[in-house]
Amino acid sequence: MINGNCECGRVRYGVDGEITDFSHCHCSQCRRLHGAAYATFAEVAKERFRYVSGADRIRTYASSEFNDRAFCGECGSAILVASHRHPDYLYLSMSTVSGNPPCPRGYHQYVDSKAPWHEITDDLEQYAAEPP
Repeated sequence: MINGNCECGRVRYGVDGEITDFSHCHCSQCRRLHGAAYATFAEVAKERFRYVSGADRIRTYASSEFNDRAFCGECGSAILVASHRHPDYLYLSMSTVSGNPPCPRGYHQYVDSKAPWHEITDDLEQYAAEPP
């Protein structure tokens, strides 16, 4: 079971499943919305996800024609991304995941738009945009 919550604790969620994809997104949008050099996401099956509390606090933002982002309306924590391209999955913001759940080997995406002041120093695969 994967559990997580926003900063203020009003929004809590659980996933009765596993992380099936693990990525670090360097696109300018993720950087702005997360206030960091990149955002890290864990793909989970949508059917296995549920809000434990605070579903009424969730606000969404259509960040593109392809993605809706859910965040806590109280503290602003980024909770997840729902992709119209991959409707059977949700992409949890790892910043809200509790503990240290098992994750597949990660990769970096949209490195062509990464912050110029950030250097990627690990040996993970890098993709200019989305991975093939």
